[in-house]
Amino acid sequence: MKQCLFVYGTLHPDRAPGEIRNVVKKMIPIGSGTIAGDLHDLGDYPELTVDGKKKQRIKGAVFALPDDRETLRKLGQYEEYFPANPANSLFVRSKRLVTLDDGTRRFCWVYLYNRKLKKAG
Repeated sequence: MKQCLFVYGTLHPDRAPGEIRNVVKKMIPIGSGTIAGDLHDLGDYPELTVDGKKKQRIKGAVFALPDDRETLRKLGQYEEYFPANPANSLFVRSKRLVTLDDGTRRFCWVYLYNRKLKKAG
C-alpha cells in the first residue's frame, strides 16, 4: 500500500506555492477526510496541533505519495522538518489516523506544528 499524506493547507496541489508545486502535483488524490486536532491560522499558513484540549475534526485531503524517498525529503524541506533534529523543526512529520469521507480510516503522514502558540493578548 502506498504511503499517504493528509494535507490541510499549502501542501494541497491547488494551493501550493511555486517552490513546492512540482512536488505536490505528483501526488495522487485519494479523497477528503478529517483528523482530530486544532487548526490555527498564523497568517501565511495554517498549522495543525494535536496536543490541545479543544480537538476539532479538521477537514483536509488525502493523497497517495509517489514511491520515492525524494518526495518526502522535499516535503520535509519545505515544511522545515529536520528528521535528525526534530526539536528545531518548524513542523514535524507524524503518522496519524485519518477518517475518509466514506468512513474508512487509514494512517497518513501529516505535518504538525512544532512551536508553542502565542496566547492572544
